[in-house]
Amino acid sequence: MKEITCKLLVIGAGPGGYVCAIRAGQLGVDTVIVEAQKPGGTCLNIGCIPSKALIHAADEFEKAVHLAAGGSPLGISASAPALNLAKTISWKDGIVGRLTGGVAGLLKKARVKYVQGWAKFRDGKTVEVETETGTQVIKAEVIVIATGSVPVELPFLPFGGNVISSTGALALTEVPQQLAVVGGGYIGLELGTAFAKMGSKVTIVEALPRLLATYDSDLVKPVVKRLGELGVTVMTSAKARSLSSRRDALLVEDADSKDHKISADKVLVTVGRKPLTEGWGLDEIDLDMNGRFVKIDDQCRTSMRGVYAIGDVTGEPMLAHRAMAQGEMVAEIVAGQKRIWDKRVIPAICFTDPEVVSAGLTPEEAKAVTSELMIGQFPFMANGRAMSKLAEDGFVRVVARADNHVVLGIQAVGTGVSELSAAFGLAIEMGARLEDIAGTIHSHPTQGEAFQEAALKALGHALHI
Repeated sequence: MKEITCKLLVIGAGPGGYVCAIRAGQLGVDTVIVEAQKPGGTCLNIGCIPSKALIHAADEFEKAVHLAAGGSPLGISASAPALNLAKTISWKDGIVGRLTGGVAGLLKKARVKYVQGWAKFRDGKTVEVETETGTQVIKAEVIVIATGSVPVELPFLPFGGNVISSTGALALTEVPQQLAVVGGGYIGLELGTAFAKMGSKVTIVEALPRLLATYDSDLVKPVVKRLGELGVTVMTSAKARSLSSRRDALLVEDADSKDHKISADKVLVTVGRKPLTEGWGLDEIDLDMNGRFVKIDDQCRTSMRGVYAIGDVTGEPMLAHRAMAQGEMVAEIVAGQKRIWDKRVIPAICFTDPEVVSAGLTPEEAKAVTSELMIGQFPFMANGRAMSKLAEDGFVRVVARADNHVVLGIQAVGTGVSELSAAFGLAIEMGARLEDIAGTIHSHPTQGEAFQEAALKALGHALHI
């Protein structure tokens, strides 16, 4: 097979990798991208997109069940609904197919050469790719590592059979009657909530004292309340031990060292993700590491000249939109532009019910910056649009410095608040003050008005509470 030479080689076509390749192609950089699976990586194929599709389907089914039970105050009734999960998964796969095809088309439009196969370093300028037709050698002036991450596997609960990862959960064609979820982070709660709405009896086992430990407790309270309404059993300060001998139950030790046996058709393990640093020849190149992650500087350069790294393989936050921003930056650096990582905020979203958004600093984190804060919180129960959508749980909170009113952080919990994350990020990125948010006309009636009202509350003159 003829050797390929190029200016830029991107290893991995996830959100970071494909954005890097597309932007480089747009700038006229001779670019090759290598991916072992389909374009889009974990996020597009077995992560962000398919999970949100499943969550939406679960929401719609739960609404139908609620209507059939006569629980709607809207005057709407319905007959007993049924869920065909196999058809739901087929619909989800169709969305994924359209998007992966779209990414492939964008790469082609940007004149990026796509090579499917597993890449392995020979040295800092050369990789071998095992393709269906043999070994392809690629030499590049610059290489970008964008290999992403994979689910963490517990040694006492290895994946296989009844023990599944998020990937397996998104491929189920039947709703498990009983589902045990090990891990109370965002992945476990998103999928656990979805399956509870589809009819599973769900038990969540979390080793820490509370769920969603990376979010502050006020944001998590409405989520925990909703889990209770859905009949989800939550065990905190509890440790999963193993499967039962018949592999039909999860053995758990609670905070008081008492043993429990949780019946489960499936055990979903969601205890985190780890960088994919194995199998692509890391031992053949001399890269400095930051723990288990590839160490980078503020331009995503590794310790080896001409080798960059972006996305999950470089550390937290392991978010697709961070990888995309890094990929775009690196492409422009390779094309000769002057760029540096100067982002002030990377919003994080948990697509639970209700949704949770956190951008910038929480009140506790902000206290480390300044002891004098101005905090405004506005509840959705006082927002007309939220009331009309039966979505009154939750709030928007703005955290700002007291001396100059510069906004340090914005948080929200509520139905559909993920769509407010862009406004939150924009405000912090542009250095907005409370007066900037309060003085911006927000359309009525929208849930976004709660953002303005929170800023007004911090300034001492909220209008609607």
